[in-house]
Amino acid sequence: MEGLVHSQVNPNNPICGSFRQYRLAFLPALSIHLTKSLTRSCSLTMKHLQSFSPVAASIQPSQASKLGHFDNTLPSKGVLDLWRSADAVCFDVDSTVCQDEGIDELADFCGAGKAVAEWTARAMGGSVPFEQALAARLSLFKPSLSQVQEFLEKRPSKISPGIDALMKKLKAKNTDVYLISGGFRQMINPVASMLGIPPENIFANQLLFGSSGEFLGFDENEPTSRSRGKANAVQQIRKVHGYKALVMIGDGATDLEARKPGGADLFICYAGVQLREAVAAKADWLVLNFTDLIN
Repeated sequence: MEGLVHSQVNPNNPICGSFRQYRLAFLPALSIHLTKSLTRSCSLTMKHLQSFSPVAASIQPSQASKLGHFDNTLPSKGVLDLWRSADAVCFDVDSTVCQDEGIDELADFCGAGKAVAEWTARAMGGSVPFEQALAARLSLFKPSLSQVQEFLEKRPSKISPGIDALMKKLKAKNTDVYLISGGFRQMINPVASMLGIPPENIFANQLLFGSSGEFLGFDENEPTSRSRGKANAVQQIRKVHGYKALVMIGDGATDLEARKPGGADLFICYAGVQLREAVAAKADWLVLNFTDLIN
């Protein structure tokens, strides 16, 4: 595509370009605010104690009560064996590794939050093709380079509680970790760097900007820009590396799609940020926090 900015990659520069595309770096901030309140009475119920836990900090209050009708919150022996023996784990990013939906937050910053969030909910629920939802959402606010840069400076992503500890545990077991996302590299690359995930283990979309910083679109050659893109990426990873046991962790329908022959053996639904019931019901294991996976 002509007219795109082209510059050499400088990892120390907060704005890096490669292949005529911008990649922005930022320092992610872990922003989890827990308010501890001690009652004057001597009786603190278990419900109150749970409200102080990292689990409660990472989910909306109404979500825990919704899990009663799910029968997959306790893993079977087969599921546990697969999880423990996995030699590769693929993570979704938005609402999984990070607590926010990057495109929703960027749209809100640009003044189109509500309309874009509605499209995101439809896409994650699987009711519309992903590429249609991605194009429609971006067309609603068409972020410029300067807007993206300002957004990353003022609203850094919030990392989900426990994800750093889980990544360290997996690395200690020599388990390879990948980030598979329908979000944008501009927001994901710095998160991956912080978690020690190499660039070649990232599958995500790329925003494109013109020579004056104007929005041009997104790279349609990225596999994750299309429906079943995550599933195809996971299949490619497995084919190239020959993993014996591969696990996909995420919250949306596109993550669930990755569990298929030649792809992921196991799908773990992380509902610590968003509980999408249609997806959660089909998961091999439904968790509200990453502590369960670490243990």
